[in-house]
Amino acid sequence: MNKSSMHYRPRWGPVEPNLKARLGTGLVAIPLLILLVGWGSPWLVTAVFFIVTIAALREYFVMVFPGRRLEQFFGVVFGSLLSLLLLFPGTIGGELALSLVLILCFSHYVFAEGQLIETLIRLAWTLVGALYLGYLLPHWVVLFRMPNGRGWVFFVLLVIMMGDTAAYFIGKRFGSKKLAPEISPGKTVEGAWAYVVGSAVAGCLGAAFLVRELTWPEALFLSVILSVLGQLGDLYESWIKRRSAVKDSGALFPGHGGLLDRLDSLIFPAVFTPLYLKVFHP
Repeated sequence: MNKSSMHYRPRWGPVEPNLKARLGTGLVAIPLLILLVGWGSPWLVTAVFFIVTIAALREYFVMVFPGRRLEQFFGVVFGSLLSLLLLFPGTIGGELALSLVLILCFSHYVFAEGQLIETLIRLAWTLVGALYLGYLLPHWVVLFRMPNGRGWVFFVLLVIMMGDTAAYFIGKRFGSKKLAPEISPGKTVEGAWAYVVGSAVAGCLGAAFLVRELTWPEALFLSVILSVLGQLGDLYESWIKRRSAVKDSGALFPGHGGLLDRLDSLIFPAVFTPLYLKVFHP
């Protein structure tokens, strides 16, 4: 989640000049997130995540389709419709509505201008963005709506954030071996292992207060899985940025980059956790 993590900058050096901006953003954003998850009504949580999804979709399509306003607009609308299908499954026609939305997308590109191969590539990036953000990101609401959903949301957030914090310090101080130089040259193997260990410790401690239905061996296992998924999500967004030749997805958060830079490591864990609960804690 945190693109400022020190395992992205493996060499020890002076304090970064935008550190104050990062701390200031975190001091405002984290308490608001705690208030929303801990005391927000289900409708408020749903509305906030829907707005966040729209904002994330806009960042994505501006990034992959620079200067193509119509393409950006269509992508945001398409992704938002997929999001509504997940957020309100009982009020919209489910699979039938999904089929109609997909037909809308395909039909749009039948008449899109440009060479055939170019059009197919644009269709592919539209589908990727709409599914990645419009469909996967709202799984946080799915998790929130499950039994003890508030506790589970806090648990996943704790695991990912603490893992990222551990990677920040260990990767900065000891990181030397590149993890994925072609995708994100700053990430290191040392930082990745610190992420896993930090997540595991946080998960074992946090489970005792947030999700007491987990035994500590299960909490350990689940935390390790979530830490791996968080890092894969981080790498996936870095891959998209590398393809788009941008450093950050946006500039929404001072010192932190864009919204996607904050959400990338949270999306895959949010998709996995509800499935895990349905299988092992029905």
